[in-house]
Amino acid sequence: QVQLVESGEGYAQAGGSLRLSCVASTSIASVDVVAWYRQAPGKQRESVATLAFGGITNYADSVKGRFSISRDNGRNLIYLQMNSLKPEDTAVYYCHFSKLGKDYWGQGTQVTVLS
Repeated sequence: QVQLVESGEGYAQAGGSLRLSCVASTSIASVDVVAWYRQAPGKQRESVATLAFGGITNYADSVKGRFSISRDNGRNLIYLQMNSLKPEDTAVYYCHFSKLGKDYWGQGTQVTVLS
């Protein structure tokens, strides 16, 4: 069974930085699109960043210029670098990809930004 395990949860002051990592138990070399989502209390899960083959990225307007998604196919890792954090970035963050028609999600990691 494929597992995605996130790490890097924690607290940050507004304006600070955190880096989230997600390691997959399967190869991501053939995965077209990897992504990070987040869900804040009382809100729906939303897409934060996606990264496709060829380095094509897409970011939510709320994080453009502050967050950066990357991947290491050799180590099956997906990263989310978060800079200039804001209190409204507080949420549970999930990594995600689809492979062979199945969706895979991490268990979620809590990020709390203090004002």
